[in-house]
Amino acid sequence: MLDLWFTGFLSLLEPQVLLFLMLGMIIGLFVGVLPGLGGTTALALLTPVTFGLEPITALALAGGVMGGTPMGGAVTAILLNTPGQTANAVTCLDGYPLAQQGKAGLAIGAAASANALGGILGTVSVLVILPIATQIVLLFGPPEFFLIALLGLALVATTSRGKMLRALVTGALGLMIASIGYNAVTGTERFTMGVEYLWDGIHLAPALVGLFAIAEMINLSIKGGTIAKVDENMKIEGLGDGLLETFRQWPTVLRGSLIGTLVGATPGVGVTVASFLSYSMTVQASKDPESFGKGNIKGVIATEAAINAKDGAALIPTLAFGLPGGAEMAVFLGLLVLHGMQPGPLMLINNQVEIYGLIWALTASCIVASFIGLLLARPLAKLTYVDTQLLAPLIIVISLVGSYAIDLTIENVVLSMVFGLIGYLMIRFDYPRITLVIALVLGEIAERNYHQSMLISDDSWSVFLTRTTSLVLVIGIVSSFLYPVLSSMVRKRIRARKAAMEVRS
Repeated sequence: MLDLWFTGFLSLLEPQVLLFLMLGMIIGLFVGVLPGLGGTTALALLTPVTFGLEPITALALAGGVMGGTPMGGAVTAILLNTPGQTANAVTCLDGYPLAQQGKAGLAIGAAASANALGGILGTVSVLVILPIATQIVLLFGPPEFFLIALLGLALVATTSRGKMLRALVTGALGLMIASIGYNAVTGTERFTMGVEYLWDGIHLAPALVGLFAIAEMINLSIKGGTIAKVDENMKIEGLGDGLLETFRQWPTVLRGSLIGTLVGATPGVGVTVASFLSYSMTVQASKDPESFGKGNIKGVIATEAAINAKDGAALIPTLAFGLPGGAEMAVFLGLLVLHGMQPGPLMLINNQVEIYGLIWALTASCIVASFIGLLLARPLAKLTYVDTQLLAPLIIVISLVGSYAIDLTIENVVLSMVFGLIGYLMIRFDYPRITLVIALVLGEIAERNYHQSMLISDDSWSVFLTRTTSLVLVIGIVSSFLYPVLSSMVRKRIRARKAAMEVRS
């Protein structure tokens, strides 16, 4: 096994392979910064270009794109509350408040180191898990996928402490919107109003462009001023502190990397679920959960570590069974087939050098992209001091162009504008947007796998309790409801005891 790891690493040291790895990483960073595009679009555009390349070179290019995109998305999420890809939407929750406080350097430094560490830990996990990937993937079926979706929905309220009712309202709205489109199980159309564009449901990427980028720029235009408070002696500080803070928060990094690895190894769940679950678990484990959403650096670290760990782990079901771990991996499957590599158990035997080379390429691009992100942090952070009357029109135009480029359809632009107005109203009346996003992501997954579970069990609910994996997930769902209540009761008792002791003294 160690020989294969070493051989895969050596395959990247060829000059041409290194060149394409760096090219892919730069493209990934650039695409990650542009709202709505993400690694999926970049891979789709680059796949035909790789036709004449050697397989290992093509995989290095793809690995560079996938490894570089998260860092680019984190930068815009922190500075402008505009996630470059869907997973970075969770980074906005604490990254943007830090930028508003003039701590953009701290947030970007933490995001960069968390990206690199998450990628490294994810790689180690993949190298350990890959030989037993078959047994792991078989632990999950439609009942488990449904329960994973339920777990994510159950954790929605934990990111909106003090706004539980509003979080539930926006979550319910997201589930209703997720029901629009063609039902793959029953074969019926729902709420499409005769619009062919809606047959596939609400397209997530343009919806997120509107919900975050457009909505935030509308809000900033109305408020005026700058994102961060302007100081006469303006300095972008805290970059080194952000790097060190990640190393101080090892439990957060390890938790996020583990969650990202587990979610990534589950086919079809997606990176947004990984980042949200990591964030929610971090909130629940914190002694000061009320600080999240207001600029807690742990929120940035947990999210970014999970995103990069997930990207490596998503290779497990993709390579072992041809089951993509998300939209990005679905496009990546096409690249593999184009170069004569058929995903499945035989690929783990016949293309081991290429597989391990790809894993190392992902890791290298994570580290290098994080380093470049640090070099660009100070000039990029100065965007938070630009007058929003100048910044907002530029970001809106870039966002709408990015939305159009996803499918080259004008309907994407219209959808982004509609969700931009919805997002602005949610900002105006203080309703959490992230719960709407999670419901949009998980709604379709939950519905499809619920129907499939009922079909294979003849409408018996026992299907959700017959396997160990299902039972573990059910316990997790119950715990997610009980933990906040119990922890709140414990904190109240501690405060009461302290108050009693003070009275006695």
